[in-house]
Amino acid sequence: MDFTQLNLIKQIRQALSDAGYSLPTEIQSKAITPILDGKDILGSAQTGTGKTAAFAIPILQKLQTNPTQRRIRALVVTPTRELALQIEENFKAYAKYLNTRCVAIFGGVSQVKQVETLKKGVDVLIATPGRLLDLCQQGLADISKIEILVLDEADHMLDMGFVHDVKKILTKIPKQRQTLLFSATMPKTIQHLADNILNHPVKISVAPVSSAAESVDQSVFFVDKKEKTRLLVDLLINKSMTRTLVFTRTKHGADKLAKQLSKAGIFAAAIHGNKSQNARQRALEEFKLSKIRVLVATDIAARGIDIDELPYVVNYELPNVPETYVHRIGRTGRAGKEGVAISFCDDDQKDELKDIQKLLGFKIPIKTMVNLEKLIVQN
Repeated sequence: MDFTQLNLIKQIRQALSDAGYSLPTEIQSKAITPILDGKDILGSAQTGTGKTAAFAIPILQKLQTNPTQRRIRALVVTPTRELALQIEENFKAYAKYLNTRCVAIFGGVSQVKQVETLKKGVDVLIATPGRLLDLCQQGLADISKIEILVLDEADHMLDMGFVHDVKKILTKIPKQRQTLLFSATMPKTIQHLADNILNHPVKISVAPVSSAAESVDQSVFFVDKKEKTRLLVDLLINKSMTRTLVFTRTKHGADKLAKQLSKAGIFAAAIHGNKSQNARQRALEEFKLSKIRVLVATDIAARGIDIDELPYVVNYELPNVPETYVHRIGRTGRAGKEGVAISFCDDDQKDELKDIQKLLGFKIPIKTMVNLEKLIVQN
């Protein structure tokens, strides 16, 4: 199946072509038609499956084929600022040839510009729960007439403590609406929420990613915890190792590591939830433009990072969820390009490594400093 078989209007097909899309992913092929038909959706899908396009494309088509006076007609609620910006960017790319206005609002920055944009009229609003409720209470955002609600990354939304905010949002929107709920996992809390807000939903499940692209060369380095920073510095001193995304588990760890790398003469910045939105965006832009070589990130902060040419990913600390490892290293080796994923494993994380290798179905090759340097030079 290709996008021409999904009854999409030519403006959207052209925008998809411009963005390099040729064939829909599994969740796109399963979700687009029922969403166009007005069905509620309960989608089980993780980041990296093409989920955003699966709901953005049909929403844009529905709004375009039924134009009204400009107002908030579709609301996408998502847990983090990075995800809100990423979804906004995707909506705008697909709406390239449409007269549809899509805007993201989120906390951590002044509301002034966001309010100015809302006053000009918006068709699609992408929002984090806190900022949305704040602007609603001030009478600056009107979601009382929306036609489509999307709850994206619902499990992360509840994990981050937004359950009461989500319930408040539900009281401010029409009961008669189309609702699309997407979640990577389906715990009882999500199932209960779905039972209460969805109307005979079409259930779509996309298997979690269990393997990385073959273009990613994976390796693991066994190292004492106290030697990890020195090992990373030794690797990064090699100028052939260009733009590199480094993952830590904690915000404090990300800050500490970025400072240590900078002290060693390696331009680095940290990105995590405690950073201001301006600081996060500045670090990301400088990283994309190669003004800094290394971006140190936590998993939540990295969810909105989408960079086509990212040659290196380093797991300074292994994640405690195996699927997270796959998503981390999946940020390299994109669009047919080769990538390198290097993981550090200390004695305390050998169980995590076993779980990751069980998910992958093979043992990650163990590397030494010598053969890692050869790999880096080759790439």
